[in-house]
This record gives sequence, structure tokens and C-alpha cells, in this order.
Amino acid sequence: MTPPLLVVDAANVVGSVPDGWWRDRAGAATRLRDNLVEVAEHGLPTLPGPLEVVLVVEGRARDVESIPGVRVVSAPGSGDDTIVDVVRTNPPNRPCTVITADRALRHRVEALNAAVLGPRTVRSR
Repeated sequence: MTPPLLVVDAANVVGSVPDGWWRDRAGAATRLRDNLVEVAEHGLPTLPGPLEVVLVVEGRARDVESIPGVRVVSAPGSGDDTIVDVVRTNPPNRPCTVITADRALRHRVEALNAAVLGPRTVRSR
């Protein structure tokens, strides 16, 4: 059985907490990626694991690499467009959840039958 897909909007999640992330965007995205390994293994309170986790990065975080448990996708342009592309290529019968607080992105992925959870879902772990 294929695990559910969890797509994480790195810029949105990292930007949800004013902890100085703007001084080192790649470092902040790397810390998020590393924290998502546990999510991939154990899931979230409303989404049991294991999960396939995809972290979409953009801008100065584009060089962050994948690690076991978290696949990193570098957006060639808009991170939102890349997230929509990842969701669109997900098989229709496979559950998909996107982590973001971006309202426009939320509407786009919900139109593709993805669920949406806020950044605190993964920041608080």
C-alpha cells in the first residue's frame, strides 16, 4: 500500500514564525526538512504515518537536498505552482494533504481534492 502524500510549503511554514529565518533561508528550510523525518515516520495527529513527505522549496532555499524520509522538490519558479503540480500528479485514490496557510494555494489544491492543514501542524513537533 502506498502511504498518503504530505506536501509541505517550506516558505510558508518557515515564514510562519519570526525566528530570524530571513537571515538564512536555506538553513531554516534544512531544519524544517530534518524535523519532517519524524512526521514521515509517525504521521500527524489527524494523519497517521508512515507518510510520503515532499518539501517544496524556492528562492534561496533551492539548494536544500532530499534526505531519507523527505523528498525535496526545488521550485523552478513559483513555489505555489510547483505544489499544485505535485498535487496534480498524485494518483486520485491516494490521500494528499498540503501544509500551508496561503489562502490562494489552499483553494487551488482543495480543487484537486487535497486536504489542507496549517503550518503549526508541523512546526509544533
